[in-house]
Amino acid sequence: MATTLEEKQYLVRFRCDTESHLTVLDHDVCATKCPDKDCTIFCPADVYKWEGDRMFVGFEGCHECGSCRIGCPFQNIKWEYPKGGHGIVFRLA
Repeated sequence: MATTLEEKQYLVRFRCDTESHLTVLDHDVCATKCPDKDCTIFCPADVYKWEGDRMFVGFEGCHECGSCRIGCPFQNIKWEYPKGGHGIVFRLA
């Protein structure tokens, strides 16, 4: 039985689309107005990574929790449901 968060996350599977359902609307906002890069902290799937001078979005591992919709202090992330048949697939242990 899965007991740690990491073990529980291992049970999650994804059907990835070729197009992201997550969009950073303005990369300059991340670079100039958001010194803490909050999305790199609150996303449980570590989808957001700040590298160099740009935010990278690894949408393939998104848990679809929606935390980025409410967590970005600048509302700079557009979150949509993945197209039909794609996205997270939960597997119960």
